Amino acid sequence: MNTLIQLLDKSYELYDCRIKESNIIMEIGSKTNNFFCPYCGRPSDKVHSRYQREIQDLPIQGKRTILLVTTRKLFCDNPECQKKTFSERHPFVSIKGQKTTRLENAILNKSLDVSSINASKLLASEGISVSKSSICAMLKKNAGACG
Repeated sequence: MNTLIQLLDKSYELYDCRIKESNIIMEIGSKTNNFFCPYCGRPSDKVHSRYQREIQDLPIQGKRTILLVTTRKLFCDNPECQKKTFSERHPFVSIKGQKTTRLENAILNKSLDVSSINASKLLASEGISVSKSSICAMLKKNAGACG
């Protein structure tokens, strides 16, 4: 299972994995200790706190896959920076995203030729939980990439 996590990014590792009903839940975190404030660019290593982000990934064996990603919140020591804290960024998900980039791509690919209602039903049968309105929002956001 750790190999699956490293396909997301080599600097991540699997802490725990469990199957609960129709879900596979994987707790993961980054091994990286080099952080830079996204607002001013100054390096930081002072951890303020930790929390878990719940991110949906591609299903495995028809089961919905949920990544519980340990995310560090850090202090920015730059007195001229407008922000005093910032959160660790994960390369496989957008800043406030709830789905991995590879899952979003799979949803977009399935949604191109059918209505958002039918795409939502089709994806649900494959273990991907996404509403028709979320599909529409994703299609609008990626309209330029879709041609």
